[in-house]
Amino acid sequence: QVQLVESGGGLVQPGGSLRLSCATSGFSFSNYAMSWYRQAPGKERELVARISSTGGILNYADSVKGRFTISRDNAKKTVYLQMNSLKPEDTAVYYCNARWTARDDYWGQGTQVTVSS
Repeated sequence: QVQLVESGGGLVQPGGSLRLSCATSGFSFSNYAMSWYRQAPGKERELVARISSTGGILNYADSVKGRFTISRDNAKKTVYLQMNSLKPEDTAVYYCNARWTARDDYWGQGTQVTVSS
C-alpha cells in the first residue's frame, strides 16, 4: 500500500536547522511531484515547497525562500526539506505530499517542528 513516512522534526532554537525526510513506498515515486506543506495551530495548511517529478522545477512559499531547500532522490524514493535560519513562525506540523493526478494524491502523517528558545 501507499506509504509516506516523515521524519526529522523536533525542537530547535531560532536560527537553527533541521532536515526533514519523507520516505515513500507503494507508488511510482519518479512520476510524482512532491511537496511539503505545513499547518500551524489555528491556521490552514499551506504549501511550503514543491519539486517536480524530475527535480527540474522548484517552487517555494515566499516566507521560506532563501532559507528552505527541497530536494529528492528518486533512487531512494525520498524527498527532503532542508530548513535553515528557522524562525518561531516556522513552528507547525509538516506534511509530505505526493501528487500525480487529482486521484493519485497521497499524504504522510506529519512531523512536528517547533522553533523556540
